Amino acid sequence: MIDLALNFAFVAVGLAQVLALVRLVRGPHVGDRILALDTMVINAIGLIVLVGVKWGTQMYFESAMIFAMLGFVSTVALARFVLRGDIIE
Repeated sequence: MIDLALNFAFVAVGLAQVLALVRLVRGPHVGDRILALDTMVINAIGLIVLVGVKWGTQMYFESAMIFAMLGFVSTVALARFVLRGDIIE
């Protein structure tokens, strides 16, 4: 039963990743594209966690935490660049 749930979760998160990619490419505004990029980071973290659950190893959870920290910092840096024109004042 858990294999069926994991396969469904992989399909659902993969579909969400594709839809976020479409919004990233077709987004009418820069803010939409930043939000789509952040959503793609969250979906990628979800996929990493799902792989860790499927294979039963702790390494993927640690890499998901590192990826989450890098995703947060990059989203903040990109938003600051779009709003102010520079990242560090």
